[in-house]
Amino acid sequence: MGSSFGTLFRISTFGESHGGGVGVIVDGCPPRLPLDLAAIQAELDRRRPGQSRITTPRKEDDQVEILSGLLDGVTLGTPIAMVVRNKDQRPQDYQEMAVAFRPSHADATYQAKYGIQARSGGGRASARETIGRVAAGAIAKQLLAKTHGTEVIAWVQRIHTIEASVDPLTVNQKAVEATIVRCPDGAVAERMIERIEAIGREGDSCGGVIECVVRQPPLGLGMPVFDKLEADLAKALMSLPATKGFEIGSGFGGTLLMGSEHNDAFLPSADGSLRTATNNSGGIQGGISNGEPITLRVAFKPTATIRKEQQTINDRGEATTLAAKGRHDPCVLPRAVPMVEAMVALVLADHMLRQQGQCSLW
Repeated sequence: MGSSFGTLFRISTFGESHGGGVGVIVDGCPPRLPLDLAAIQAELDRRRPGQSRITTPRKEDDQVEILSGLLDGVTLGTPIAMVVRNKDQRPQDYQEMAVAFRPSHADATYQAKYGIQARSGGGRASARETIGRVAAGAIAKQLLAKTHGTEVIAWVQRIHTIEASVDPLTVNQKAVEATIVRCPDGAVAERMIERIEAIGREGDSCGGVIECVVRQPPLGLGMPVFDKLEADLAKALMSLPATKGFEIGSGFGGTLLMGSEHNDAFLPSADGSLRTATNNSGGIQGGISNGEPITLRVAFKPTATIRKEQQTINDRGEATTLAAKGRHDPCVLPRAVPMVEAMVALVLADHMLRQQGQCSLW
């Protein structure tokens, strides 16, 4: 039900934060795709906890095991199963949360919906669930790169009130990975780190915005009316934990322009390709990719689990207070960068296969 995503390139994730492990089954990956297994692990290393002083101190190697779907590093066209074992589990850190709902977390709504919940670490509501998405997204990235030379790069554009100025056309992953906050604007990155550390020392948390660009996207992805490319990207990205907003192209800023200012004029092209003078559309027009870079932004709220004492209720509706224990990110954004890239790549890979199935006969 809610744990599967995609149509032709389809993934199903499984596992809880403090269960035996988490993982994913990828169904629909074409056969004979050589996979760089080290690249899959590298994506998980970007997402794993304990990687820097501004992330949760939980220590997990997050070593991926590929159980099926490959022969000598090449895809078979059959389901690819991947799992990461949980090792640094501390369910005792969540004893207080068993009787007190964390404000703005999924505890209360899961309990109200199901009458039961995996309280240790948030279960399926934990960002640990995204391990499967990132592993599957690493495969989708390799498929897109091989077929179209497509590149998906995300970075931290804003932390709290500190905003970077980054050119989506020239940003590269080396610059993104040069700082622990994953902001390619070095001077601004240092200020972001200081802000996260200061807020964390107070037992509080902060949010921000991640920006993403897709360079050399396939042309013609997206289907009217309900499967528009930006609609599926919005669903994919808003399914990530802690997301609260989505923009593509000019986004909400475009509402301040007139049509004559916002319209992307077409440029002459000898080869018949679509080129535009500007890219306020963010690479998508009429729900279909036009070949220009796809640009989007995702808003992440402050981490819900904080050490500051808060007013809340227990499972009987009685007033109580909670100062959360356990190990939690004071800001989720540095570790969310590979999650955003993964979900974007999954949507594009799925739509690419759907486009080939619909249009490759003629």
